[in-house]
Amino acid sequence: MLAGRLARTFESFLMSLQHSTLVTLRNRHPAWLLLASPHAPLVASFLHRVFVAPNVRVMSEEDLAEALEDELFALREQLGSEAYPKGAQAYLSDWASTDKGWLRKFYKPGTDEAQFDLTPATEKAISWLVSLTERAFVGTESRLLTLFALLEQIGAGTEVDPAKRLEDLQKKRDEIDAEIARVRAGEVPLLDDTAVKDRFQQFQQLARELLADFREVEHNFRLLDRKVREKIALWEGAKGALLDEIMGERDAIGDSDQGRSFRAFWDFLMSSRRQEELSERLDQVLALPAVAALKPEPRTRRVHHDWLEAGEHAQRTVAQLSQQLRRFLDDRAFLENRRIVDLLHGIESKALAMRGAAPTGVVMHIDAMGAEVELPLERPLFTPGVKPRLADLALVAGDADIDTARLFDQIVVDKARLRTTVQRALRKQPQITLRELLDASPLKQGLAELVAYLELAHAGQAGDALEGVRAVVDDSVEEPVRWHARSADEQPVEREARLPRVIFTR
Repeated sequence: MLAGRLARTFESFLMSLQHSTLVTLRNRHPAWLLLASPHAPLVASFLHRVFVAPNVRVMSEEDLAEALEDELFALREQLGSEAYPKGAQAYLSDWASTDKGWLRKFYKPGTDEAQFDLTPATEKAISWLVSLTERAFVGTESRLLTLFALLEQIGAGTEVDPAKRLEDLQKKRDEIDAEIARVRAGEVPLLDDTAVKDRFQQFQQLARELLADFREVEHNFRLLDRKVREKIALWEGAKGALLDEIMGERDAIGDSDQGRSFRAFWDFLMSSRRQEELSERLDQVLALPAVAALKPEPRTRRVHHDWLEAGEHAQRTVAQLSQQLRRFLDDRAFLENRRIVDLLHGIESKALAMRGAAPTGVVMHIDAMGAEVELPLERPLFTPGVKPRLADLALVAGDADIDTARLFDQIVVDKARLRTTVQRALRKQPQITLRELLDASPLKQGLAELVAYLELAHAGQAGDALEGVRAVVDDSVEEPVRWHARSADEQPVEREARLPRVIFTR
């Protein structure tokens, strides 16, 4: 069964590396774009020295630009003044653009100074470049033992037969008892220098990969936050349904494989006993002569502190995103509540104005309640239509002088032109009345053009006439609309139409 799973996994991996997929990755993936860039040596070496090697998560624009200026100055001294001609600010803006995506540029709440962080794709490219360097020692035993240990954990953790699990535990206990007996007898098996180097290199590689994974975790949380914000901005349903869906997605990311694995890692690392044990074991291993001969990085001694710092940064990112999302929802709720309060104040002010001067006469008619009875025999019977009788007449050509040009003299109103006029006017202001619009763009085709505007307004009330534009009709206000026309005897006259106020809004 396990061999079948591995075979299917390998087959899916091969299917994912199709030609079309690789072409898309080469043209769009930031890691591949970085490796293919002519400035890849500068980008990779600088970002590795500034972000990856010291485990820096966020750096201000001023500090990063200053470090890059020093790097560029040193390179120009070696390669000539023509090497890398642009300034540090220009390079940072280019690396953080959407076309590259090698850096993430953002602003912290309450500050106006830009901050930079490394993207997961850039860290993957740098890790691959690090793996290209020659190693003095390449071990394979520790990896094989790790694979066997993982398979053993999977098998033991998925075994449902109690007898089988008891048998495996009994076998492990017998092996431990036998090892205890050998140690008591003075036989203490020790790892040779090769095995120690092999296992320590495996530890260093896994430690670096674990630090790189934290950036990808933060990136995934930011993508989820952006998706939720887009959904909030485009949501048109009830607020309760929106909150249910948002909280469901938050729970989904927490209950996902990545979320559960991160939570388990964090709980394991936050244990004070585990931290002390890690510190003791690191001091013990780094003091071995075989490990000291490998000249490990100085930060290896405090790698678990780097894990804690990276994990805390990921936790702070999630908390900050949740706080921003809460503030975003509160702002929307405040605007909705303010609109409701304004409507209530309007009703109260009108009621108070009418309290001292009650209207006279009939204010409103309410139909009396009653049943409408329609008897079947009250319906009229079917009456067939009258069939016209056409006389068989012969048509004779007349000699009357008729101007046929009037048949083609028809008025056609271009509604697309009117729609463009409304949209152009709304680019300068959020709303405009029909009268103000006609003052700026007078009617050219008279009443027919006015009727076309009213058709657009009527359709705009349903939201399907103008793209991004709606129309509102205020029946309480009457506005006159005037235009110039010609009478039957071709004399210039001024026409006027009175109609309710029509307002076009974005």
